Amino acid sequence: MTATIRDVARASGVHVSTVSRTFSAPHLVNAETRNRVLAVAEDLGYRPNRAARALTTGRTHNIGLIVADISNPFFPPLIKAAQAHARTRDYHVFVADTDEDPQVEEELIQTLTKQVDGVLLCSPRLSNRVIERLHADVPFVVVNRRIKGMPTILMDVAQGARLAIEHLTGLGHRRLALAAGPSGSWTSGQMREAAAAAAAASGAELVILGPNAPTEQGGLAVAAEVVASGATGVLTYNDLVAIGLIEGLYERGVRVPDDVSVVGVDDTLSGRLNRPKLTTVAMPTSAAGRIAVDLLLQSVGDGGTSTLTTLETRLVVRESTGEARS
Repeated sequence: MTATIRDVARASGVHVSTVSRTFSAPHLVNAETRNRVLAVAEDLGYRPNRAARALTTGRTHNIGLIVADISNPFFPPLIKAAQAHARTRDYHVFVADTDEDPQVEEELIQTLTKQVDGVLLCSPRLSNRVIERLHADVPFVVVNRRIKGMPTILMDVAQGARLAIEHLTGLGHRRLALAAGPSGSWTSGQMREAAAAAAAASGAELVILGPNAPTEQGGLAVAAEVVASGATGVLTYNDLVAIGLIEGLYERGVRVPDDVSVVGVDDTLSGRLNRPKLTTVAMPTSAAGRIAVDLLLQSVGDGGTSTLTTLETRLVVRESTGEARS
């Protein structure tokens, strides 16, 4: 038979209300008592009734996690890390995909508001104004978008762009291109500013190509512009664009890295398996997922703060970059 809260209370030698508080408000229970109750609950296989607990505490113990494109290999490590970490905090995660559509994103947030205690917004496409309006109804933590007054996790893509441009100019490339991301992307804007500054500091030219879809098709489509630009070194919005670009260049008889060097962003599995293996900017996606959960639960618990956490990126050099031809 399934263990009940009364079974746990009897075996622990405490009142039923103490067992209830152990799961709904553990900070109100003495540590020694709490640990004893949790151990007994584990031995008996007791699981608290979430629906009943939600009625008592007003908490669902659910989190919404909204991503721009779940098929993009950038997002799964972040999702898995967030889910695993949330489970250790006795929370479940609902994952939703906007397919890069801001209207869908707004509809999903409005749908989830009554079913979750808070929402993680990863690379949102909505305007700041709309996000601030929706934030009045549910706590947010935003990943890879800076919004004043909101808890934020940033992966320092500007640092990554600088490292990539410095790597290319260090190999002798003097005419560079940035295959930018979609319009409205905060990340793409950060890359554009940092890449332009780094190129200027190195005495190199930088041409901006885009906006582009953040997919392999986006990379294929921009290949002709890269060739026409005369660039010998290219930084792309993400690994998917880089992989598509490499394919598009090969179709035009342009070899990577012999003729053109290509740098991606994200350090996804597909980039590591591609030929040539992709030089890329590694993004700390798993760490971002775990920290985002902690910030959101802090926000749910005490109203939170406008904490800004910036995570370092790093350049991983592989086979898709080489010295510029003299």
